[in-house]
Parts: sequence; structure tokens; C-alpha cells
Amino acid sequence: MIPIKYNIRNLVVRKTTTLASGLGLALVVFVLASALMLSNGIERTLGRAAAEDVAVVLRKGSDTELSSGIGSSQVGMIVANPGVAKDDDGQPLASSELIVVILLDKMGTNGVSNVQVRGVGDNVLRVRKGVRIVEGRPARPGTDEVIVGKAIRGRFKGLELNQTFELRKNRPVTVVGIFDDGGSSSESEVWADLKVAASAFGREGFVSSVRIKLEGESKLDAFKAAVETNPQLEAVVMRETEYAAKQSEMTSLFIKVMGIGIAVLFSIGAMIGAMITMNASIANRQREIATLRALGFQRSSILLSFLLESATLAVAGGLVGAAASLAMRFVRFSTLNFATWSEIVFTFEPTPSIMITSISAAVFMGLVGGFYPAVRAAQMNLVQAIRGG
Repeated sequence: MIPIKYNIRNLVVRKTTTLASGLGLALVVFVLASALMLSNGIERTLGRAAAEDVAVVLRKGSDTELSSGIGSSQVGMIVANPGVAKDDDGQPLASSELIVVILLDKMGTNGVSNVQVRGVGDNVLRVRKGVRIVEGRPARPGTDEVIVGKAIRGRFKGLELNQTFELRKNRPVTVVGIFDDGGSSSESEVWADLKVAASAFGREGFVSSVRIKLEGESKLDAFKAAVETNPQLEAVVMRETEYAAKQSEMTSLFIKVMGIGIAVLFSIGAMIGAMITMNASIANRQREIATLRALGFQRSSILLSFLLESATLAVAGGLVGAAASLAMRFVRFSTLNFATWSEIVFTFEPTPSIMITSISAAVFMGLVGGFYPAVRAAQMNLVQAIRGG
């Protein structure tokens, strides 16, 4: 077996070609890891506020809150079913919510984008336990005051503390608080009073969804059966975690497919680059290869040696690309949520499995790119190699 230090020395001596191939592989790993991190960030963001003991009630046939409509008169019938948790005063822990989408001017550009507005009642914070006001104060019920998620604050004109924007034409509202929800998708929303939002958009008498705090995770089946079998309600019930997973599917898949598609295109170039580098290396090292053969090293040893050299280069490039991709965790990225057609802010979230997958992809590319040159080196004629040197 040819010593590994021989391969390391060859990579160090040929600095230019080694650096070019290594950076090409690093770029592929950076793109692939970033795409997977963003996809993971989308799934986690949309699922962070979801709880196993919370149920989401929508109109039958709807798969999102935006397309759902439940009569306000039906809310009382929904919360009266078994399994609904009560507060200390014996009141059901339920939150009726209305979803609308508005257009606002983006800061720093001349464009506009959709922003999701959620009309909520004054009991919403009792159901959504993770929400807390981090600046300002809660909005007063029945007033033209709103609170804004910290992820979207300042990204649109008027979405900053003490600023004003129009909920609808000639219907200005004032931002009185900034709220945190543990990095969930709720932080990309504006929360207004339920009655104010319903009045502004002509949705009086309807809500988009009802969130129910259950007495326990095991109570979902009984509650679900009672609601869905009631012909007066025509509603469907999902566990909040299930609903969150459905909302992330399309956006996450789009980002993942787009990122992997770009990475595949880059990887083809990286493999070609590795092949060219290794072929050039062989052309300049014919006498070395002949010497190895003359010393008694078998063709299989030479083949493995060149594959090892290519894999070492790939690992180095992969580690650099993976390390660079970790810096993306400090970047906030906004995109369109295909479930609500509104802008939502995500972060890149790395995991050990993403890093391992990305580096493994680099090793695969290095082996594929180095396989033909390695075979060529192993099959080189000894006499021709000496003359070619």
C-alpha cells in the first residue's frame, strides 16, 4: 500500500490545482448545505408554535386558515364539546382567529409584498402560551392598535413600534407592541383586534379558525369525533402539529428542490474540475507512477492511492464548504409561504445530519471525478510512463 503521506505531499506541492478543485467542491457543499438548512428552518419555523395538546378547527374542505370560514355562531358549539380545557374561571381555553392578507411597501426597495394579518380576541395569549410582548405593550381590545411579530418588524413601511400603517384604505392602525413567539411563523404576522379586522374587511360574523387548548394530548380523538360528526358544524379538526407540518410542505419542498437542483449543476462542474485536475496531475507524474510500479506496487495500489488523493481533496473542500455554510445561521431570509401567499421570515438552521450529508456528497463527487484518472494511472504502461516522464 502506498503511504498516505505521499498523496498529501502531492496535494500540497500542486497548490494551484488543488486550491481550484477544493474551492469548487466547497462551493457545491455550501449551496447544498444552505438549501437543506433553509428547508429545515422553514419546517421548524412553521412548527415551533405548534403543540400536541392544541387542536385547530377549520371549515370542512379547507386546508389552510386563509381559505377557511366558520360562522361566529358556531364557535360556541365547537368549544362546548368534550376535551376542551378550562381556565380558573371555568371559561374554555379557545381562540377564534381571522386571517387576511394585505399589501404593504417593503423597506429598502420600491416593491410591495403580502403581509398576513391575524385578527385575535383578547384571550389569545391564554391559548398561545409562548407569545410574549418584548417591546411596547399589548393592544387594547376593540381599538385600532396592533402588535407585530419581531421577525417582520421594520421589514415593511409602518411595521415598527409607534408607527402607523393602513390596515385597509382609510383605516389606519398603530403598532403598540412587538411580540416574540420562540421563532415561530407567528413572528411574521401582524395581530389586530378580531372585531376591528372583521369590520375592516367585511368579515363580520365569520372567523377563519378556532384554536382549542385540550385537556390533554389524548383528548384529541374524542373532541375531533364530536366536532366532525356534528352536521351543523361542517368542520374538520387537526392537531396543531399536524396542521403546521402541512403548511410547511410546499414551501419547504420548493426550497429543497431549487437548492438541490443548483447544487447538482454545480456538482457536475466540480466533478469535471476534479477529473481535469487529476488527469493533469497524472500527465505530470508519469515518471513517479513508473517508479512506483518499478518498486513493486501493484496496479490496485496505484488505483487506490489516486482515489484516496481525490477523496482527501474532496473532504477538505467539503469541510470548508460546510464550515462556511454555518455562517448562514445568522442570516434571515424572507420568502413567500405558498400556504398563505404572504411573506414569512425564516432562518437557516443546521443539524449534524445536514453537515454529514453535505460532506458525504463532496466525497462522492471527488471519487466520481477521480475514478477515471485513477484507472488511467493504474493501467499506465511502465515503459511508456518512463519515456513520457
